[in-house]
Amino acid sequence: MNTSTLLLGVLFSSIGLGYFLYGKKQKKTMPFVCGLILIIFPYFIDQTAVLLIIGSVLSILPYFVRW
Repeated sequence: MNTSTLLLGVLFSSIGLGYFLYGKKQKKTMPFVCGLILIIFPYFIDQTAVLLIIGSVLSILPYFVRW
């Protein structure tokens, strides 16, 4: 694990925490699920490029998909 992977994990986990709290408070499924996945997935991915791609997609997904 290198520094960029660690910092990206912290960044995406904090974005995920925001989505998680928003989805829980507003009772919206998409931000809740994306937030939960954003919090958990950096623990399992150790390649920087893959972490960046998955985190970016999950971060913008609730903006375009609204359930």
